[in-house]
Amino acid sequence: MATHQYHRGALRVLRPHYLDDSGQVCYVVVNPGGAYLGADLYVMDVEVADGAKLLLTTQSATKIYRTPGSFAEQRMRLRLGERSQLELAPDQLIAYRESSYRQNTHISMHPTSSLVMTEVITPGWSPDGASFRYEELRLRTEIHVESGGNSGLLALDNLLIRPPQHDVTGMGFMEGFSHVGSLIVVDARVDQGLADELHSLAGGHDAYTGVSLTATVDGISGLVLRSLSNSTGELNRLLGTCSALLRRRWHGTSPLDLRKY
Repeated sequence: MATHQYHRGALRVLRPHYLDDSGQVCYVVVNPGGAYLGADLYVMDVEVADGAKLLLTTQSATKIYRTPGSFAEQRMRLRLGERSQLELAPDQLIAYRESSYRQNTHISMHPTSSLVMTEVITPGWSPDGASFRYEELRLRTEIHVESGGNSGLLALDNLLIRPPQHDVTGMGFMEGFSHVGSLIVVDARVDQGLADELHSLAGGHDAYTGVSLTATVDGISGLVLRSLSNSTGELNRLLGTCSALLRRRWHGTSPLDLRKY
């Protein structure tokens, strides 16, 4: 369990619990306020110690309400020690009408550590029934590998979604889909064969999916899977299937059900 835990302001961290007998501890981040609003700033700092295994999730969806005057922002810094494992599996991000949001995630990893991150983005309900009424979403993830005092950039994933003012269904804007799902995996065992296998798994879902490999730094490499769909449930099933494969193959553990209701 955590050697040090601290929270202040809107975010809370629930007590640790274990979902199976693998020894992986699970922490749940809670926002009692219910949503992010204009000019809100949320900061999370997580260190996974040498040999530790952590699953970090949220109690419910992250909702971005109207942000007049300034965007809402989340900054997260993650540090993974030697032979550590981190699964970051938040519930979906829902952007409502006239909302603007920025998410900056900075990750530093040891070459022997392992990272699995999932993310689903969906447009929120609008009174007139129209989609894509939010203004802008920026999600930036920067991953560095650190060893022997040296740091190398493994990947920089910068996702910008800025709906056009009028036509939001044509080519060039999410190809007519409304939801985005992402999976980022960094591990020394990532290779083209794994990328091909995950892409094949995604083919069994109602989604349009692509997979790209990152560079290799100090013997560790990564992949990014991005999928477009019209359903949060479909993307959650797709990402859950991919995560389950990695859990079975790499850690010998069963798939987890993170249902919170």
